[in-house]
Amino acid sequence: MLQIDRWKRVLIIGICLLGLLFALPNAFYKRVEAHNDAVAQIEATGVETPELIAARDAWPSWLPSNLVNLGLDLRGGAHLLGEVQVEQVYKSRMDAMWPELRRAMAAERETIGAIRRVQSPDGQLAVEIGNPDQMARAVEIARGFSDPVTTLTGAGQQSLAIATQGPKLTIQLSDAEKAVTDDRTIQQSLEIVRRRVDEVGTREPTIMRQGEDRILIQVPGIGSAAELKELIGTTAQLTFNPVVGTTGDGESNPGIGQFVAPSVDQEGVFYILEDTPVVTGEDLVDAMTASDENGLPSVNFRFNPSGARAFGAFTSANIGQPFAIVLDNEVISAPVIRSAITTGSGQISGSMGFDEANRLSVLLRAGALPAEMTFLEERTVGPELGQDSIDAGKIAAGVGFAAVIALMVLSYGRFGVFATVALGCNMLLLFAVLSIIGATLTLPGIAGIVLTIGMAVDANVLVFERIREELKTARGPARAIETGYEKAMSAIVDANITTLIVAAILFVLGSGPVKGFAVTLTIGIVTSVFTALFVTRLITVMWFERARPKQIEV
Repeated sequence: MLQIDRWKRVLIIGICLLGLLFALPNAFYKRVEAHNDAVAQIEATGVETPELIAARDAWPSWLPSNLVNLGLDLRGGAHLLGEVQVEQVYKSRMDAMWPELRRAMAAERETIGAIRRVQSPDGQLAVEIGNPDQMARAVEIARGFSDPVTTLTGAGQQSLAIATQGPKLTIQLSDAEKAVTDDRTIQQSLEIVRRRVDEVGTREPTIMRQGEDRILIQVPGIGSAAELKELIGTTAQLTFNPVVGTTGDGESNPGIGQFVAPSVDQEGVFYILEDTPVVTGEDLVDAMTASDENGLPSVNFRFNPSGARAFGAFTSANIGQPFAIVLDNEVISAPVIRSAITTGSGQISGSMGFDEANRLSVLLRAGALPAEMTFLEERTVGPELGQDSIDAGKIAAGVGFAAVIALMVLSYGRFGVFATVALGCNMLLLFAVLSIIGATLTLPGIAGIVLTIGMAVDANVLVFERIREELKTARGPARAIETGYEKAMSAIVDANITTLIVAAILFVLGSGPVKGFAVTLTIGIVTSVFTALFVTRLITVMWFERARPKQIEV
């Protein structure tokens, strides 16, 4: 019997109406995007300007506001390929080890003699001892700082490689530890880059690892690659270092365990600083833009408990001495400690505008990159090029849609019209799902949509051809339609499952654009099967119940 239960009818119609509701914002893309940006900005700042209120009220708050995000090739934006200088982390590890190693060896001075650090290549720590005959004891002390490497490939190996030559002891990271450090550095860099981009509210960036030490960054909607580099390329390593002295020669050679850093505010002034900082940006828990006592832009910061204790202990023991606030090897300021600072908070001020102060606070909140990043590729995709791609995609989809409609109507008459209505529902559901999951649409994604339009009527063709065959057996039209849907079901499911398997493989093994194509193709297959088996059938049943035809032509 050709019938569909009432609850099934309500469910099918309800799903189609929800699809229309969630796909609707994409028809007013710019208005809804401005609404979303205004809402986010008001929530972040708490400030409601007339412009923000107008943008917020341009779209009803009770309607869905999810959009299909446009990728770099459609919206325009910036593309960067950065290389992380992992070797800098080796040097930082050795510099951080030296104070502890010095204290441990100083406790054994009577045995190993005087100790001093000597010049060595970056990533190595070279120490000379006064009594070379006791080198074995010095090596034993150094091995106390080595830990087992905790990976399958490095199992059984130590984190430090120790070598001796005469009175000199040389320490560096072992190959196994370097491999672990490299991977950790890249993962940390990925997370920090992602936080920095998210801080400025950019929609759906692509940030992924490429190769061993490279990171691909694609940010739609940002003005230029230079703007993105300014945000990402800054290491933002904040440290508080003891000041040894000042010099007017930036090329002067400091002592072992010291370095020279230029002053940002005072041209020609260079500070000699100790390598080992008192506290670092890793101890920060918050940073925000503010104004100093003169009304000039500044950045207020706050330490975590351990940073506050270390900073309080240092300032208590060094009243009357200067200390330097260093950002990326440049001295922002070098105030003299007037009293112990135990509150765990402070302020950075200097010759910077409010934009620079805001960017600095963003960088400090996101955290410092563990190593410098150099850029091997950079390019800007203009919004005009993206709009051309969108227009070309619209034309391709429109032509495909029109061709499919013409073929179905000419081949199957009234039933072809039913399939056309279902195809429209299919597109609504496809965009609704893409909007709900926040998918990013790229040119390959548009290709997946156009392919979905062509494939969407395959199931209808199978059903209609099956109905034609059933009509030849002289059965009534109701029985022919019912049997046609029943017998075509297995063929439709089998055909689409194989396509789903291919789409899943593309998603798992592919990257970037290939994944975008796989996502739209997968969603399109599911919505196509739903509209072909349920929407088209519902339309056919509703027509049949009203018309009660004695004969039908398919």
